[in-house]
Amino acid sequence: MNAATRSQNANPLRRYASAVRSADLIRRSGRVTQFFGLVVESTGPDAFLGEVCEIYSRSQPLPIGAEVVGLRDGKVLLMPFGDLRGIAAGSEVIATGRPLAVPIGDGLLGRIVDAFGRPLDGKPLHGRSEPSYLKLEPHNPLARSRIRQTMETGVRCIDCLLTLGKGQRVGIFSGSGVGKSTLLGMIARNVKSDINVIGLIGERGREVLEFVERNLGPEGLRRSAVVVATSDQPALTRCRAAYTATTVAEHFREQGRDVLLIMDSITRFAMAQREIGLSVGEPPTSRGYTPSVFAALPKLLERAGTAEGKGAITALYTVLVESDDINDPIADAMRAVLDGHIVLSRELANHGHYPAIDLLNSSSRLLVDVVSPHEREVVNKAVAAISVYSKSKDLIDVGAYRSGSNAELDAALRILPDLNKFMCQRMDEAHARSDGMVQLRKIFATTGK
Repeated sequence: MNAATRSQNANPLRRYASAVRSADLIRRSGRVTQFFGLVVESTGPDAFLGEVCEIYSRSQPLPIGAEVVGLRDGKVLLMPFGDLRGIAAGSEVIATGRPLAVPIGDGLLGRIVDAFGRPLDGKPLHGRSEPSYLKLEPHNPLARSRIRQTMETGVRCIDCLLTLGKGQRVGIFSGSGVGKSTLLGMIARNVKSDINVIGLIGERGREVLEFVERNLGPEGLRRSAVVVATSDQPALTRCRAAYTATTVAEHFREQGRDVLLIMDSITRFAMAQREIGLSVGEPPTSRGYTPSVFAALPKLLERAGTAEGKGAITALYTVLVESDDINDPIADAMRAVLDGHIVLSRELANHGHYPAIDLLNSSSRLLVDVVSPHEREVVNKAVAAISVYSKSKDLIDVGAYRSGSNAELDAALRILPDLNKFMCQRMDEAHARSDGMVQLRKIFATTGK
C-alpha cells in the first residue's frame, strides 16, 4: 500500500476521532425549581458562567435558550432569551457546552438581523458564515496602531470642527427627540468607510423600519449590517445585540476593512445590564446601576479601535441622557472611556439649528493628532467666537450691550451668523471636509479675524 492510499484511509479515521473528541458524551441536565422576575433557578446542570442552556417547555415544541448568569446556594441562575410561557417547576434544563456565539460572514451586508444573527425578513443569509464567540477580550494595547488618518462623516460641523480619526471611539450625548437618529442616518449614508455596522439596541419597534428607510436609505443599507433588538425583548437579548454588532464589526476589521460601528444606544445596553445585575442579586449603586454595568462598558467599548496591520473600527455610541443631564452616571462613565464626545443641545434644536451640535460642550480628543496646525488655528478661532458670545448672551438678549464696548465680542457678533449657517446642514446634504475648511477660512478672512 503506497503512502497516498494510507493517507486516504487515515483521513476518515482522523475526522471520526475529531468528532468524538469534540462531542459532549455526557448529557448534563437539571430541573427548574422556581423562577422569579427575569431569572430561572434550577438544580443543575453542571454549567459554567456564560454557558448557553436549553429549557424544555411542556407546551412548546422547541426549547427556550437561556444563559447561565450566576450561581447561588448551589443553584444555577439562568436568564432566558425568549418568553417563559409554558415553563413550569420540573422543566428540564440541558447544558449545551457552548458560550454565546453567532454566525458571522459577508452575507450580513445589506441585511437586518436580530441578536442571534437571524435575518428579520425570514430569508436565508447568502455566503459562508462561521460561528463567532461574542464575549471576546479587547486587543493587546501594544497591538493597536496610532490613529493618524481622518474619518470623514459627510457632516460639515463634525468633519471641520470636531474632526474624527479612523479607529476613534466617540459618544453622541443627547436627550430624547433632539435629532440623534437623524444625525446617525446622515453619517451612515455619507461616511467614507468600507462597511457600516449598526446596532439598534432597545429601539421602539416602529422606529426600526423608519430608521432603515428614511435615515439610512437604500444606499446606506447596501454597505451596512444592521443588528436589532427592540425594547420589548428580554434584557439578555438586548445585551447580546450589542455584543453581536461589535463582533460583526471585528470580523470585517480582521479582513483589513475600515468599519464604522454605530450603536444606538449604549444607555439602553447599560439599562439591560442593570436589569440582569439586579435580578441576580447585585447591589444597586449610583441611580440603581449595578457594579457589573460599569465593568461591562469598558470591556465592550475597548474592542473597537485600530488593529496593527489590519483595518480599524471607528465607533459612534449614542448616550441617551436622562432629563438632558449630561453628568448622569452612564454619561460620566462613557466620557472616561471614549476618545471624544459630541453633545446635542435641545435649545439649538428648538431654534431649528440642525444638527443641534453644542460645540462648546463637545470635544474630539484626537483632533490635535489628525489635523494640521493651521486647521487647528481655524478651529480654535471658531470655538473662541462662540465662547465669547455665550458669556455675554444674556446682556445681548436684554439689549444691555452696546457695540464698541468689547472688541472680541464685536468680532464674534459679526462672524456668528455665517458660523451658525456653516454649522447647519440639511439631512440630504453631504459635504467634503476640504470644502468645509475652505468655507471656514473664508468666514474668518471676511471678518479680518
